[in-house]
Amino acid sequence: MAMVIAKHLDLTGLTRPAPVTRTAEALAPLRAGDLLEIIATDQSAVPDFCAWAEATGQDLIETSQLGRIFRFVIRKH
Repeated sequence: MAMVIAKHLDLTGLTRPAPVTRTAEALAPLRAGDLLEIIATDQSAVPDFCAWAEATGQDLIETSQLGRIFRFVIRKH
């Protein structure tokens, strides 16, 4: 089954803590179960998103890296 992304968020060029802050803001209006795709370039985003998802109860369902680009998919809880 293909994932249906409800919203895409391009955070390239932003550094800590902006990626997590902007993600929380973008996730707020989404409905439970909606998927948010995030693209970031800050290496700190990897541990930051893992910790943030665990602390807030969101589902970090995918993380990947292609070169210097990091991709995350979060399911709103």
